Amino acid sequence: MNIDSEAVPTYRPRHPVAYLTHPGAEGVGVVGRVTGPLAWLPGARLTRRLSLPPVTTDTLRSEDNPERPAGWIIAVPVTPAELKAGTPRARQAIGRAIGQAQKLGAQTVGLGGLTALATARGLALRGVDEIGLTTGDAFAAALVFQSVVRLLAHCPATTRVAIVGAACGIGRCVTALLARRTEQPLLLISRHAGALREMQQHLGHGRTDVSTDLGGVPSCGLVVLLSRAAADLRAGHLGRNAVVLDETRPRVTRPTLLLDRPDVQVVDGGLCCARGIRRHAGAHAGHERLPMALAEALLLGLAGHTGHYTLGEPTVEQAEAMLHLSARFTPLGFTPEAPHSFGERISLNGRFERHQEQRAEAPRQRWPVTGVAGVA
Repeated sequence: MNIDSEAVPTYRPRHPVAYLTHPGAEGVGVVGRVTGPLAWLPGARLTRRLSLPPVTTDTLRSEDNPERPAGWIIAVPVTPAELKAGTPRARQAIGRAIGQAQKLGAQTVGLGGLTALATARGLALRGVDEIGLTTGDAFAAALVFQSVVRLLAHCPATTRVAIVGAACGIGRCVTALLARRTEQPLLLISRHAGALREMQQHLGHGRTDVSTDLGGVPSCGLVVLLSRAAADLRAGHLGRNAVVLDETRPRVTRPTLLLDRPDVQVVDGGLCCARGIRRHAGAHAGHERLPMALAEALLLGLAGHTGHYTLGEPTVEQAEAMLHLSARFTPLGFTPEAPHSFGERISLNGRFERHQEQRAEAPRQRWPVTGVAGVA
């Protein structure tokens, strides 16, 4: 579904939403709540043998309207292995959870945890008409873009940006947003040469270079990692004083990179601030972080949007709309969390002060590119 940012229905009454996840994801430990006296059985064994009902584990409220629920978190009691495989049993359990969301009053459901993977990024559920579904990928692209812009504010004006994983759905959106809204030269990296050529033709050769390997990364001051193929990245691929934004899950960078390269900065990605969204009535409103699918569902609910949103690959129009909505509802959050590096708070104004003592003691070395790595 393509929606222009100016056409986002922010004038419609808001509605509550639901977020689906699975036991063990996002800190949701629900098997005990589901099974009661049977909770002593191993969770994976139990969920494989029994057809368990979905469980509502949390109620969400927004700070600007705490009297009414903003949404609910619903756990799908299926093992991660079944969700990854997209088994019929897993999809049936997801269907039951969607039904529970409807009974609670939700009009939009965010497919979180592994539920998006189990349903082919939601495409297997596009025939569902009773409730809107979304995967969160459009908001994820918008959040990456906001994080990149924040980092660029602390980089030289001519900084070249490398996007590793540019041909994936989120990568395409991030690239398009950067091309539309910044003046930075871009290096797009992916194994999919055909997709890269298509993107380059659309964006223009003068502004954008493409590559199927990491050989050009040393010329980039900011490196954005969006795919697991970035695991091939080594210290020798990074230019002096490079900044790395790691958006991969599970992440591909390790703290040892900062010891090998004291000049390099690594910033954690995928952290969405939710200062105005809280779990339960008494929870503190300033310490929640939102998964992407939940953030996108909440924004759609706040805007009163009905129907499906991001199913399959996200579009740049959807990402633009998420930027529009996150700006409108900034008092509640929906912006990148304060910058962190490997879980520790850092200061951008202080030129990333993390590990300052270790870096001062680390020997200075020259790091030639050690080889051309492949990229997915």
